[in-house]
Amino acid sequence: MRVLVVGASGLIGSAVCAMLSERGMKIVRVIRPGSALAAEAGGNVVELDVAQAGEPAAWLPHLSGIAAVVYCAGTLQDGPGENTSGVHERGPAALFRACEQAGVHRVIHFSAMGVEKEQPSSFSQTKLEGDKELMARDLDWVILRPSVVLGPGAYGASALFRGLAALPVLPLMPNTGLLQVVRLEDVVQTVEIFLSPDAPKRLVLELAGPEVLSFEDVVGTYRRWFGWPPARVIRVPHLLAELIYGFSDFAGALGWRPPTRSTAQKEIARGAVGNNRLWLETTQIQPLALSEALARTPVSVQERWFAKLYLLKPIIFVILSLFWASTGIVSLTSGYGIGVDLMRRTGAGMLSEPSVVAGALADIIVGLAIAIRRTSRIGLYGAVGLSVFYALAGTVLLPELWNEPLGPLTKIFPILALHFAALAILKER
Repeated sequence: MRVLVVGASGLIGSAVCAMLSERGMKIVRVIRPGSALAAEAGGNVVELDVAQAGEPAAWLPHLSGIAAVVYCAGTLQDGPGENTSGVHERGPAALFRACEQAGVHRVIHFSAMGVEKEQPSSFSQTKLEGDKELMARDLDWVILRPSVVLGPGAYGASALFRGLAALPVLPLMPNTGLLQVVRLEDVVQTVEIFLSPDAPKRLVLELAGPEVLSFEDVVGTYRRWFGWPPARVIRVPHLLAELIYGFSDFAGALGWRPPTRSTAQKEIARGAVGNNRLWLETTQIQPLALSEALARTPVSVQERWFAKLYLLKPIIFVILSLFWASTGIVSLTSGYGIGVDLMRRTGAGMLSEPSVVAGALADIIVGLAIAIRRTSRIGLYGAVGLSVFYALAGTVLLPELWNEPLGPLTKIFPILALHFAALAILKER
């Protein structure tokens, strides 16, 4: 059996591909252009911008010999490289029409719980439109609407819950709805069941766990799994919460994908609680409670490291970006005279002022490059290069700086270490 999996690099998509591979099925993985999975995954890999694939012609070449399609692609909020309408509505609508033309009948489509009841954001609005597009097609479709999906992979909500569980004090955002979290394993098993040609079709199923939990309950369950004592809970004031969501949106505009953007604020307020009766009756799956599911997986040092690093990552990148940009700005303003005097001490002469300006501009460019997700890796390497250059130049031209009590050259070494740490945790998946 040959299966096309769209969104193969995500939490659900990668787990579905692992299951298909284990079952000996052939997989065509559709991933976003530039994904590292293209070089790592076995089988056929198609790099395709789903948001731009708005016509059946973009999909038809990849449907040859395909028996079933699993559509797992999704994006939380519009931003650079992210288009909710394209990923949730136009792209899949074109795929569904192409499936009709190519004779691919079995289509499993991932939506989101509760989108038919409330659509507080473009995420849920476009998810619902994608569902409607599939329902209108003459296909053997199954629409799965999971609650928050939690699994071993540290993606999205799974990563956020782990990160918050590492805090001794839990900052609880206002207006967080109830959750009926579902295990990734149960979601993947559901896909396996409905890939069978004789499986039920034209169904809309809500995938939800056996218990209704508050946001605090979920974080507390992860914290107990880590083996840490209960955290003290503080309620984040509305004004501070708005600032956090606003800053996250700004980070999103720079190409980062924090899980605390304003779409999350709107979606989490309505919660993710549904009726799983039809799902359980149709599949005979017995979902586990979150605490029981975690208890079956021994916690590792890698898990604890990730949890403690997760919320440090944005702090590291903000600090590094501001460090370089502010250094350059100070060098061009209040510290300009000091910088010129320092360069004259090296014997730079008439090149002193141009050297200060050039160094300041280089610092600012590096700071901006680190702040923008697309150029962050280049910015980090540029920062490492500048740091090494400053250390070597200072050693050759003004070696007495090594004896300065504030250690301007000595401090380059911890700065370098922080940049290498940032490079190590840059990739999100």
